[in-house]
Amino acid sequence: MRISIIAAAVGATLVLGACSSNVVNQAQTTVKQTKNMVSPTSNVLMSKSPLTYQAPQFDKLNIADYEPAFAAGITQHNAEIAAIANNPTAPTFDNTIVAMEKSGTLLTRVSKTFYNLASVISNDDYQRIEADMGPKLTAHEDNIYLNPSLFTRIQTIHANKDSLNSLDQRLVEHYYTNFVRAGAKLSDADKAIVRNINGQLSTLATEFSQNILKSFKEDTILVSDKTQLAGLSDSEIATLASAAQEAGKDGYLITLVNTTRQPILGSLENRSLRKKIWQASSQRAMGTNGPVLIKLAELRAQKAQLLGYPTWAAYVTADQMAKTPAAVYEILDDLAPKAVAKAEVEAQAIQAQIKASGGNFSVQPWDWAFYAEKVRKAKYDLDESVIKPYFELDRVLHDGLFFAMQKLYGITFKARKDLPVYHDDVQAFEVFNQDGSSIGLFYFDPYAREGKGGGAWMDEFVTQSELLKHKPVVYNVLNIPKPADGQPTLLTFDEVTTLFHEFGHAAHGLFSQVKYPSLAGTATARDFVEFPSQFNEDWDIDPQVIAHYAKHYQTGEAIPKALLDKLLAAHHFNQGFDTTEYLAAALLDMEWHSISAGTKIEDVAAFEQQALAKHGIDYAPAPPRYKSAYFSHAFSGGYSAGYYAYLWTEVFAADAFAYMAEHDGLNRDNGDKFRSRVLSMGNSQDLMQDYIDFRGAKPTVDALLKRRGLVDSSTH
Repeated sequence: MRISIIAAAVGATLVLGACSSNVVNQAQTTVKQTKNMVSPTSNVLMSKSPLTYQAPQFDKLNIADYEPAFAAGITQHNAEIAAIANNPTAPTFDNTIVAMEKSGTLLTRVSKTFYNLASVISNDDYQRIEADMGPKLTAHEDNIYLNPSLFTRIQTIHANKDSLNSLDQRLVEHYYTNFVRAGAKLSDADKAIVRNINGQLSTLATEFSQNILKSFKEDTILVSDKTQLAGLSDSEIATLASAAQEAGKDGYLITLVNTTRQPILGSLENRSLRKKIWQASSQRAMGTNGPVLIKLAELRAQKAQLLGYPTWAAYVTADQMAKTPAAVYEILDDLAPKAVAKAEVEAQAIQAQIKASGGNFSVQPWDWAFYAEKVRKAKYDLDESVIKPYFELDRVLHDGLFFAMQKLYGITFKARKDLPVYHDDVQAFEVFNQDGSSIGLFYFDPYAREGKGGGAWMDEFVTQSELLKHKPVVYNVLNIPKPADGQPTLLTFDEVTTLFHEFGHAAHGLFSQVKYPSLAGTATARDFVEFPSQFNEDWDIDPQVIAHYAKHYQTGEAIPKALLDKLLAAHHFNQGFDTTEYLAAALLDMEWHSISAGTKIEDVAAFEQQALAKHGIDYAPAPPRYKSAYFSHAFSGGYSAGYYAYLWTEVFAADAFAYMAEHDGLNRDNGDKFRSRVLSMGNSQDLMQDYIDFRGAKPTVDALLKRRGLVDSSTH
């Protein structure tokens, strides 16, 4: 079994990974609880699913199945681990490492099913089980990693690994490193302390995550006077009215997206309402999560010290491509002044627009999006309401994304309506190679709904493995507002990009061709895993692709060239703000996890301000994309001291896309090369070597600076 599945489950519900902040879910609506969760005649989790590639039997699942299945899975895995650890035969790669890879199949199946569904169906039952299982799974993980007999066997194999082939050596190194990083070399007394800390961290991370979900339900803005919604379209107002009705309220209900920035602020004319929404967003969950995140940061620092690291950031980065916090700070601090300078230039144009509109105030965070949209319209003559009719969801999915993937990789998608899904909105597809051979399954869950985590992500129900003869079963989640019955789902261009981004992760999981599950698919360093997803984004503006899907949902007419040219010209608009808010969040994450053991923090807001000022990125009109109290990546989602990864991997993504552009862009030669040398490799060899095998050289920042519009692409 991949022990990492337990860690992922405990960290819980951030998967790949709240990746996008572009998703709009102003109107998360209440939906009926999943009909599929009906009482089965037997617990379907206890045995391998008979469906295609072991796809979960969503139609036969019952909430009551999980706890007995978890208990059975832990018991079974304990017996398997004990047999490996106490084997009287001398340790070998097969009887120890391979045996561990094969162990825990039941627990893996239960964990993947439960935690994936807990992120999209977060009702009281799921939250109760999640809170109960977190400490139990943490203790189970500790029992494995801190087992001295088991570690002795792994040490022996590690000392003699040179006799193994390169792939087997990498798996041995993976296990040995993970055991050491978990505390296998500590004294019994320190192991006990680590166990205690891990239990607390698990409980606190679950509490943090559940507080966020509560915030999505509770931190809403109810508008009673329709005139306050001036600037919104009739359909947007109707969506807010429907959300209120579903919640049993009168008026118009505005719910928050997971980022500080709220897309609705770009349209609302009422300044006081904009301020109210922004304040609700930036201050949410502070009361509940403030004490939780402080304790998380302090405990992580303590654990890092026990394991021989000066800070949690040092502990985390040691196992990533960055290797040190210094390397992370170097790239963030290099870009910070460039980003702020660009944002200040953008602010001048916004301030001029405020003055021209009769305003007599300095731009505030709640003003930026509204007046930036006016500047954008003036500069590029772009109106979002004119653009969206050309980006209807089904057409973007089939004629955009699927078309691009067929051109690049030769793959096709077949709807599998015979397979059960966990919600009526979910679509299932089987993915095929050009020769007709099946690759795996892909589930697509596009709409926002009550109880569904905010943002967008990818994860797997089944991880590819040649050893276990598993084909991948992956899914993508978005949070697009669901339109009223009979109305089309029209996307913003940001939502189009998010769709392409998340399928980049899906492709990484689907194309995996790795023997061992611990090294397969997206099981790579955090500061590599976002590379395939960000690389996939830019295919949405490829001329051949966008011409194929950007068509009016009513007439079928292609987007006018003049409008398309404006859209593409505006691609770098507001990049100073975008980059500043991202860097501010990344630096907050690093600073929270750069405290030393024993540091006591009293005030979250004061810590945030000091951290931002330290790096010269305390630019008030462009606040951090996530403030600490709702920063799920950093405090409950597995990206602690790792949010920088999005920028780190964007260097790779921009460089790779530029390389393909130099070699005729969207074609099978490029796609097959990227698939075989990057996407199929998982973590089976050195990740930088993967990139060099594809590109022929390490990446440079040049393409990134152009991609973000931080330099003049014509001169750089």
